Amino acid sequence: MNGHYDVIIIGTGAGGGTLARKLAPSGKKILILERGGYVKRGPENWNSKFVNLEGGYNTKETWHDRDGKPLHPHTNYNVGGNTKFYGAALFRMRKEDFGELKHYDGVSPAWPVSYDEMEPFYTQAEKMYHVHGRRGVDPTEPHASEDYPHPPVSHEPRIQHLADDFAAAGVRPFHVPLGVQIKEHDRKSICVRCSTCDGFPCLLNAKSDAETCGVDYATEHPNVTLLTGALVKRVETDPSGRTVSSVVVEREGEIENYSADVVVVSAGAINSAALLLRSAADKHPNGLANSSDQVGRNYMGHVNSVVLAVSKCPNPTVFQKTLAVNDFYFGSDDFPYPMGHISFVGKLDGVTLSAGAPSITPGFTLDQMARHSLDFWLTTEDLPQPENRVTLDKNGSIVLSYTPNNVEPHKRLQKKLKDLMAAQRKCDIHGGECHQGLFSRNLYLGQQIPLAGVAHQNGTVRFGEDPKTSVLDRNCKAHDVDNLYVVDGGFFPSSSAVNPALTIMANALRVGRHLLDRMN
Repeated sequence: MNGHYDVIIIGTGAGGGTLARKLAPSGKKILILERGGYVKRGPENWNSKFVNLEGGYNTKETWHDRDGKPLHPHTNYNVGGNTKFYGAALFRMRKEDFGELKHYDGVSPAWPVSYDEMEPFYTQAEKMYHVHGRRGVDPTEPHASEDYPHPPVSHEPRIQHLADDFAAAGVRPFHVPLGVQIKEHDRKSICVRCSTCDGFPCLLNAKSDAETCGVDYATEHPNVTLLTGALVKRVETDPSGRTVSSVVVEREGEIENYSADVVVVSAGAINSAALLLRSAADKHPNGLANSSDQVGRNYMGHVNSVVLAVSKCPNPTVFQKTLAVNDFYFGSDDFPYPMGHISFVGKLDGVTLSAGAPSITPGFTLDQMARHSLDFWLTTEDLPQPENRVTLDKNGSIVLSYTPNNVEPHKRLQKKLKDLMAAQRKCDIHGGECHQGLFSRNLYLGQQIPLAGVAHQNGTVRFGEDPKTSVLDRNCKAHDVDNLYVVDGGFFPSSSAVNPALTIMANALRVGRHLLDRMN
């Protein structure tokens, strides 16, 4: 045995990195295991060809879909997890998202905890991750006990013009809550408001990711040890099957074994489920903590699409991801089911567009199209379905089976955006002929992000009150194992229609409080 700890945390993303920071001041002996290393800082961090076209930071691992076809996931293994590459949009789930909601394709189940129970941890997470925003402008936002810790990131002129147009059309646009360490009009600001935030690692460490806001703080404490290049192969229990006794790690080609009073899995919804399945044993023949047969099931990742709105006038915006519309989140007069969320991706360039070979409006090259486009990101809630799941093939490799659902509301949301763009006020140069139309990148089959796009992965180890229908209890402890917890997005019983990152962070803080009580 290579050592015993009070807590072992497997993974350093939104869940694991946040939990590590929460527990570090306790003085407890903590081991953090990360299969990747630190993202190297250098010019390639801001190189669109390297990041987007070549997928330079993506894992080279191959998964498969349910038909056995190879799948190259758009995911990253490194300190900070996928937050190193996220767009830092940090939304609270709506209060209604925590309850049962009727959708076009079915019912989104209620959570075992309420929004009110999660609210103070949302507030803590917003402070920890330096969230910039403004209360009282998002028409669907839940109540909050405190204001955002920082003012919203301002719109650049083209985005402000669009916000004014949207408001004139009758919707209520608002500033996206963003986790970036920016002080506008301050020459000492860490963030320089560059064009390489969404999808890129930040060369300046100005993005509020789980490394800079979580792991880096945790590892300042002498009681915290971080091992990188540490791939967890399986988790083993004692003969009773009720207690994790060993975490088996491959590092530098050698096998190491570690033990802890508490083991927390936070490898991402897909990899955490795969780890539990790989950890099958006599007392857990279908996978660790899987007496319910729910491990790996109910995978969700949202119905997402990127849509380009092209105008004759250029869009010189550098930092585009500041505007959002939630007026159709819960439906509209002409469609009484939730549709979801409209916001932006980071400003696209011709290199990035070339990866998707988009339909091109006549007379435009890819570079021209990028210079003249507004680049929208649309999200609709997908519903948990047991056959949308993570399994393992005979070699122990990941198989991701997923059939999209709740697609009609997403089409309705795209139509709402199309109507809003058509209602834009005439521009001073081209009048009513400025807007050229909406173009969806062909990369996204059916105008949706393909199966490999797992940035919003959640579900797979849902929490709940009933051990027969859930894997984890309300504190995210496995029903079947007394010292095993999961704090990544796998615990979600439903996906909502906003980025899951802040909810994962808030829940990690909530579970962290529980663990401190348990250990003390």
